[in-house]
Amino acid sequence: MVKGIIGRKIGMTQVFEDSGKAVPVTVIQAGPCPIVQLKTQEKDGYQAVQLGFGEQKESRMNRPKRGHFAKADVEPAFVLREFRVQSLDDVSVGSIVDASVFSEGELVDVTGTSKGRGFSGVVRRWNFAGGRKSHGGEQDLRRPGSIGASATPSRVFKGKRMAGRHGAKRHTVQNLSVIQADPERNLLVVKGAVPGPPNGLLLVRKASKA
Repeated sequence: MVKGIIGRKIGMTQVFEDSGKAVPVTVIQAGPCPIVQLKTQEKDGYQAVQLGFGEQKESRMNRPKRGHFAKADVEPAFVLREFRVQSLDDVSVGSIVDASVFSEGELVDVTGTSKGRGFSGVVRRWNFAGGRKSHGGEQDLRRPGSIGASATPSRVFKGKRMAGRHGAKRHTVQNLSVIQADPERNLLVVKGAVPGPPNGLLLVRKASKA
């Protein structure tokens, strides 16, 4: 059984437990994802299932991609992703994977691309404290300070935390609890926040460290 699905982040809201406690949750459009290709140990060296997600016009695809979907006899998808599986016995090309692969209370890992923040200073990017706010330090509030020594080693070490591009990186949030799985509406509700903006692409997998 494929314990993974492709989805999009719809947004955040909250649900209430029986005790009345408010729980922050993220609503995910999970699937439906047709199985486009099977990767086998004999041919590819590993076992995986290739899933498609989202609609795509054929006119926007090149001939190899059109042939790839035509061979599987499925509608063209906007994105393709692979999920490793232990066995290929109960899966077949053309079948649909939906939110029913997860159940309430199950733990999942959600992978997405964080929001891009552009070029940011060290205070925002690395949570530096900044300089002092009085006694002549007013010009150094958000500066990084010294970045190295003088004669030794006479250079700046690689990996030094400095200003630069911030965000827009792949992140995985682990062990999020599934609050609700609704395959009829293709919705998955998980506890807590997940990476990325609304409509951002997400990969939901069974928790690897549960």
